[in-house]
Amino acid sequence: MAPAKTLVIVESPSKARTIGKFLGNQYKVIASAGHIIDLPKSRLAVDIENNFKPEYINVRGRADIIKEIKKEASKAEQVFLATDPDREGEAISWHISNLLGMDETKPNRIVFNEITKPAIREAVQNPRPIDMNLVNAQQARRVLDRIVGYKISPILWSKVKRGLSAGRVQSAALKIICDRERLIRDFVPREYWVIAAELARGTGKETESRKNQFSVKLSEYKGKKLTIHDRDQAEKILAELKSGHFDVASVETKERTKKPWAPYTTSSLQQDASIKLGFTPKKTMLVAQQLYEGCEVKGHGTVGLVSYIRTDSVRISSEADAACKAYIKEKYSSEYIGHNRFANKKKEVQDAHEAIRPSYVDITPDEAKDSLTGDQWKLYRLIWSRFVASRMAPAVFDLTNVEVRNGEYGLKAQGSHLRFDGYLKIYNDNDKEDKDKNLPLLRQGEALTLLDIGGEQNFTQPPSRFTEASLIKELEEKDIGRPSTYAPIVSTLVDRRYVTREKKSLVPTDLGFVVTRIMEDYFKEIADVNFTADMEGKLDDVETKSVPWQSVVGDLYHGSLKAELEAAESQIEKVRIPPVLSNETCELCGKPMAVKEGRYGTFLACTGFPDCKNTKPILHKVGVACPSCGKDLILRRSKKGKVFYGCSGYPDCKQVYWDKPVDKICPECGSLLTEKNSGKTKKLKCSNPDCTYSE
Repeated sequence: MAPAKTLVIVESPSKARTIGKFLGNQYKVIASAGHIIDLPKSRLAVDIENNFKPEYINVRGRADIIKEIKKEASKAEQVFLATDPDREGEAISWHISNLLGMDETKPNRIVFNEITKPAIREAVQNPRPIDMNLVNAQQARRVLDRIVGYKISPILWSKVKRGLSAGRVQSAALKIICDRERLIRDFVPREYWVIAAELARGTGKETESRKNQFSVKLSEYKGKKLTIHDRDQAEKILAELKSGHFDVASVETKERTKKPWAPYTTSSLQQDASIKLGFTPKKTMLVAQQLYEGCEVKGHGTVGLVSYIRTDSVRISSEADAACKAYIKEKYSSEYIGHNRFANKKKEVQDAHEAIRPSYVDITPDEAKDSLTGDQWKLYRLIWSRFVASRMAPAVFDLTNVEVRNGEYGLKAQGSHLRFDGYLKIYNDNDKEDKDKNLPLLRQGEALTLLDIGGEQNFTQPPSRFTEASLIKELEEKDIGRPSTYAPIVSTLVDRRYVTREKKSLVPTDLGFVVTRIMEDYFKEIADVNFTADMEGKLDDVETKSVPWQSVVGDLYHGSLKAELEAAESQIEKVRIPPVLSNETCELCGKPMAVKEGRYGTFLACTGFPDCKNTKPILHKVGVACPSCGKDLILRRSKKGKVFYGCSGYPDCKQVYWDKPVDKICPECGSLLTEKNSGKTKKLKCSNPDCTYSE
């Protein structure tokens, strides 16, 4: 067999396998497995005195990959660099080209937005030189973030505790979370009342028919918006309304159209997957990467199911748009084809790639279901339905607004009826306003009968804490970070114990507040949200306007950071974070046990340290006694992180369960029942493998 004449180098092994199936025997496809040349982790590796020259090295542990790349390149007549179509991918290709001694001005770089056979073939036929503006934009970001992180983090280590970190985007995101928490803590609730009435058309038995009844809310007095502040005011108004007469002041019905959402960008996909699927941003990107790199789909072979997943653009290619509209016409009718226009939030850089869409619209979620894992299918269905919906006609509603008068008081009711479902046929917004809410056929001047009326006391609520989805939305709106950074930011804040997840909310810890205060006091620009957003624009200018990347880094370092670092080193005093006390006391000395953090998670330590060095794990009890010895069953994790349930008396008692045990005995064999999750349903199953009882 003749050796391959063309070598194609991609980033991931799974992508290499998919692309390898599209190209013939004349091509060899191998993977770099990400960066093979980068800044070392052990030191700054940026020569600040020599115009911020980065000191790149071969990444540790990648020697075999580098050896293979050199070996295969020496045998090939042509080498194509096919890493991801973004700044990071361009930089990886540049490093590989330098490693192989390639001429970066020659057309050896190929890019594609989706991993399909036509897209790969077209890319191979249209190579281009390496785009040094993209490379320099990546270098600017990499060097700037390295300087900020490696210069500030050691100060946090020495003044607060080891293992902390600061970052240009990370610190701004943490400040956003802390600022929100301060607003919540300082919030003073205000009392207000809502008055609602149940009215009906007609009199006598007519009023008993549900079709004649409807609800109204008090909204104004003498033509002005009315706010009711206390019980006395509410009771006075209620008395006046009860003694007055209700009649229809006006009835207005108008058409309301509701446009579909734009196809997904990286941030909107992460937000929606968090809200609708419960995925963390990190999980969303992991699963989306699998869909992009290629899955085996019955009847289609191995194919990349979605387009490139890191994008700020809502643009769709004309070919994909035409294919989708043809599908809509065939599946539904031409009436469902939309002509929607969507605009990018930012121009220039963000329009480099299409929005996230299915590579083949005719591979429906139903067709792909049996070929995908559960998570892959859920995310693919989300991407597919959002894209197809974006090409469909708006939904049309009949919206009826009714105004009711009672003396000087005005009350309002609203009804709606879906006249044409449009894109809602396949995409559920879960919007309460879209539900049909029918009102009686009312006429202006018509007298109404009061069935019931009452007031409800309420209090204004503080702003809500950020969830991962709402934080990503905030970062995007404030132009902080880029699509590839949103998921790592959240993970870093949680891993550093700067924030904790409480249900779905992100709550800053005392440590998070301490670090934020240091950043606010000593590194004002790094912590400042507006400054961070402005810096993103300057980094974009390196790519779009060929601004020298060294000048962007130099403006920050020499402009403020150098002086701030010197001041912080000498002025910040050692910070002592008060321990978080648990409800347990030390069995050796009787002092309280505090929650501590170690490299393997949290544990309990005696506050009498160093006189008492007692420590013990934090036990998460499940509320069930061990059937073998009577001690508590607790949640545990294996060395690989898998959750299981074992006896707290281990190693004396080795009772374990892989499913969560419940405090209920199997009626057939007497063993404990365990909770078995199957998608959205839960059932109880006997823990005895020889017993088939379930309920």
